[in-house]
Amino acid sequence: MTVNIKQLGLTNYEETLRDMKYFVDQLPTKDELWVTEHHPIFTTGVNRKGSVIPQTSIPHLFVDRGGKITYHGPGQLIIYTIINIKKNNLTIRQLVSLLESSIIDFLGKKKINSYSKIEAPGVYTDEKKICSIGLRIKKNYAYHGLSFNVDMNTKPFTMIDPCGFNGLKMSQLSDFNIKSTVEKSGKEIALIINKKLNLHYEQNNKY
Repeated sequence: MTVNIKQLGLTNYEETLRDMKYFVDQLPTKDELWVTEHHPIFTTGVNRKGSVIPQTSIPHLFVDRGGKITYHGPGQLIIYTIINIKKNNLTIRQLVSLLESSIIDFLGKKKINSYSKIEAPGVYTDEKKICSIGLRIKKNYAYHGLSFNVDMNTKPFTMIDPCGFNGLKMSQLSDFNIKSTVEKSGKEIALIINKKLNLHYEQNNKY
């Protein structure tokens, strides 16, 4: 199984979303991971009930992923996971768990304890959220993906209820005195995801 990993650098959210939707519509034969970070933007997923849009100069966009409102900005790693879940014998829950465990493994290598929550997808450190996950399924493809806070301005998160949770605090890799970049962390995490996808595929496609 081959997964293409693409390093996109700093990108515009709307343009990247448009490109991702177009890519999925082409029914790609290979799965891809797009590693990027975005200019500042708030986005709200399909679960819009109770979401309050902040009155700020930072733009906001309603999008088609699962979940509620969140913030993206420079210094936050985004990995878009364009995965054919039917071909890989993956359920959505399995894919979410795979992404969560990839982040947990990455943080574990840095001696950082982290964990996931069944009732609130993502990865947490000391009750603070460091990674958010939101997906969409179309034509058997999962797209959108995860956001992981590396070294960013987290103040915009205080303007919203992140992922719909009032008072939820956010953490980031730099809080643990670990210096990294989106590009470096992205390469490491994408390789972990790739390895786990291959392992799952091999275990579930033996015949």
